[in-house]
Amino acid sequence: MSNSDRKQSVDSESAVLVGVQLPDDTYHGEPLDELTGLVETAGATVVGRLTQKRQAPDAATYVGHGKVDELKFVVDATEADVVIFDNDLSPAQIRNLEETLKVKVLDRTEVILDIFSTRAQTHEARLAVELAQLEYSLPRLKGMWKHLSRLKMGVGMRGPGEKQLETDRRLAEKRITDLRRDLEKVHKRKEREVAGRRDRMTVSLVGYTNAGKSTLMNALTDAHVLAEDKLFATLDTRTRRWQLPGWGPVLLSDTVGFIRNLPHNLVASFKATLEEARQADLLIHVADASSPVALDQIKAVYDVLREIGIEEKDALLVLNKVDQIADPASLEAIRRLYPSAVTISARTGDGLPRLAAAVSDALSQDFLDLEFRFGVSNGRLLAYLAKYGEVISRTFDGDLATVHCRLSRQHLGALRDDPEIEIHPYVASTITRHGADGAVGEVA
Repeated sequence: MSNSDRKQSVDSESAVLVGVQLPDDTYHGEPLDELTGLVETAGATVVGRLTQKRQAPDAATYVGHGKVDELKFVVDATEADVVIFDNDLSPAQIRNLEETLKVKVLDRTEVILDIFSTRAQTHEARLAVELAQLEYSLPRLKGMWKHLSRLKMGVGMRGPGEKQLETDRRLAEKRITDLRRDLEKVHKRKEREVAGRRDRMTVSLVGYTNAGKSTLMNALTDAHVLAEDKLFATLDTRTRRWQLPGWGPVLLSDTVGFIRNLPHNLVASFKATLEEARQADLLIHVADASSPVALDQIKAVYDVLREIGIEEKDALLVLNKVDQIADPASLEAIRRLYPSAVTISARTGDGLPRLAAAVSDALSQDFLDLEFRFGVSNGRLLAYLAKYGEVISRTFDGDLATVHCRLSRQHLGALRDDPEIEIHPYVASTITRHGADGAVGEVA
């Protein structure tokens, strides 16, 4: 099969799935269940499944030679169009398998990239997917180029295929450079856009794909975003206003779902899309508690968060889909490991008040309960406290205004050096006073 004939798309094709379990594989689910979901999401029909346990991949074909013969039999018997591995294959392994099986061979990464390419809606997402696809394909083009360059050819014997591969490689390298530059501009613009929202507290939904993030977004904000029972239904970040009970308005963002063994170049390409999560005041980690591999999925999300450098951010674990749990013991097993997790059903609304209270408590950890004393003519300060804090009470005594307000440390910083304001902790003995000399005491 020539490189020009080989497409990543598997839409409307019949597929045989192959999985190789290696000693370092810690996944506890059925080996090919997740790949089946990916392939069906991509539009293909699964007509066969094969698995093999090995100490190490075969250098030539990943699976053993006997398993290749068995795979060939299954492909011929089912008249399959494509063979898809739940592993990442080298260009040489793909080439060797295609020569033997006489059908297209794809690996897990190519299927994920295919799904992302069909789901990307915004300009930003399309750029990110194209970059990830090219970065995945370029080493394969280079591999084919090196293979052909080793062939001894006389003058005038250089074939059109060889020329085309070299042209493709150069075009791909230039396009990658252009895409990286364009995405860097998008990322900087996104950073400015997200930073410009610092006047509001921001909360970001993260989690495994199909964990119910978009359904939860709709339940909390009436956002009417797409919520399908499919993998990677959401690729583009959406931000909506959430009127948090007992708190006030916050900005809630829905982000792209994660998955086990998510391709590294895809994570890097979606850096701008994940900026909402990077700068959020709080992450809500939504997990599908009804999944038999919920613990594996929770771990996979934390792995991706570490990869994008936000593992230290405050995260509230939310166990969703509790209405779909057949065995309550499975939920208790998760809760033993994560006792502070909040259980909900975004579909039925069960537990949403508990979630709102937990989010309010988490956001309040960075807030101070303060009393401000200042001249009544300082209307700018009154407006500032009303905009950025929660004003609990206001009293006026002649020319003096006293405001009891909950305010974040972030927004308090702008007031510390104002000599015309006295700031007292509302419930504490320590007092901060801004005297005429500008000296600042301690706020508990």
